[in-house]
Amino acid sequence: MSASGVNVLRWSALAFGVFYGFSHQRAITASNRAAADKKVYEHKQHLIEQAKAEYAKKKNTAASSTEKSALNQDPMDPKFDLEAYLNALAESK
Repeated sequence: MSASGVNVLRWSALAFGVFYGFSHQRAITASNRAAADKKVYEHKQHLIEQAKAEYAKKKNTAASSTEKSALNQDPMDPKFDLEAYLNALAESK
């Protein structure tokens, strides 16, 4: 009778070990997948920040060039400055 009790205990321990191993492996896999997803997200976020910086840099350069060309280009306007207009035209070419 005690031999069957020992066999039940052994099979129960085996079943528990298999269940524990399966659940532990799932937890490890899930944490690795979450870490990989986080790394991909951070990489995308870094690329977005880099693109925003490049866009801002390009926009500031364009804004500074438009400030030079924001001279009064209407010759009929009383505030028209021919010298500034010609200098800006020479710089753009």
